[in-house]
Amino acid sequence: MPITLIPPFLLYCYVGAITPGPANLCILSTALRYGRAAALRQWRGLLAGFFLVSMASVPAAWFLSAILNQYAGLLSWVGAAYLLWMSWHTLRSSAGPEDGVPEAPGFWSGLLVNLTNVKVMLFCLMALVSFVLPYASSFWPLLTVGLFLPFTGPLANLVWLFAGAALQRLFEGHRKAVDRVCAASLALCAVSLLL
Repeated sequence: MPITLIPPFLLYCYVGAITPGPANLCILSTALRYGRAAALRQWRGLLAGFFLVSMASVPAAWFLSAILNQYAGLLSWVGAAYLLWMSWHTLRSSAGPEDGVPEAPGFWSGLLVNLTNVKVMLFCLMALVSFVLPYASSFWPLLTVGLFLPFTGPLANLVWLFAGAALQRLFEGHRKAVDRVCAASLALCAVSLLL
């Protein structure tokens, strides 16, 4: 990647990481509902999932760069369906458990969120295909950028996590409204994937 592409690449990473998506909204919801400690446990899973997706994207971009564009539309539909499912699940969680407080999400739920997060998959693949492949003729630049990418999304997840933890008391009495806004945001993410 030429040096002149580093600022646009970093801007792409920032915007892609900080904007609302499944992982950011999920960690915000966990922090609002269960606090910082529970959200940090889930964040570790988000980090692991992002790392695994990023590492899987490196060989995928290397070997499949010619046909990746054919599957972008299909991945968008799968991602939109997943986001709508998460939105529905968020809305249903507002009703509250019938027998007490539900268990806080942990590492495995965070891992699952990012392993099935089409936003992360497309983010990693597009970063590699757009910013590295046109300028690199070897595997190593792809791997280098692939190792950098897990520092983008999970760091942005921390911003959402700490914002949720800081706002937890403020929103404590408004759980249903917060869940509705989070659910609507996820649904909007799904619609934006398809438009």
